[in-house]
Amino acid sequence: MKAKGKVFRYGNNVDTDVIIPARYLNTSDPKELAEHCMEDIDADFVKNVKKGDIIVADKNFGCGSSREHAPLAIKTAGIACVIAADFARIFYRNSINIGLPILECPEAVANIEAGDEVAVDFATGIITNVTKSKTFQGQAFPEFMQNLIAVGGLVNSINKKL
Repeated sequence: MKAKGKVFRYGNNVDTDVIIPARYLNTSDPKELAEHCMEDIDADFVKNVKKGDIIVADKNFGCGSSREHAPLAIKTAGIACVIAADFARIFYRNSINIGLPILECPEAVANIEAGDEVAVDFATGIITNVTKSKTFQGQAFPEFMQNLIAVGGLVNSINKKL
C-alpha cells in the first residue's frame, strides 16, 4: 500500500472538535461530515483537499473526545494518510478501526511543510518528501494492519471473514 499527495500542515493538539465540530454531529453520514472537516482550523480545507492528499501534524493529533466521526470525516474528505509526531491513543485506534492509515514519525513531521508533496510506503514505513528530496523511516504497518486498512477497517474485515 502506498499514498502520495499534497500536504495540509497543522500544529500541536489538533483535537476532534476542530477536526469535526460538535455542531455537525447530528449526522453520521460520512459525506456530510467530510463537508465540514477541519473548517474551524482551516476554512479552505474542504475546498482545496483532493483525494490522496496527506495531513501532517505535530504532537497529540486527535486529542479530545473519543468520537469515530473525526477520522471518518478526514478519510471521507479524501485524505490518504495522516502523519504526526504522535497521536492521541483513542484517535489512533479509531483510525485503524475505520481504515485511515496513520503514521508516527517526528523526524518527518519536522521536515515537511504545507504544500509539500509526500509519498508514503506503508509496507516499509518509508516517508519521502518528494518536494525536498528527503526520506524518513516511519514505523511500517504489519501485514494484518495493511489488510485492515485495505478492506476499509476492522468492521469490514470481520464482516468479510463471516
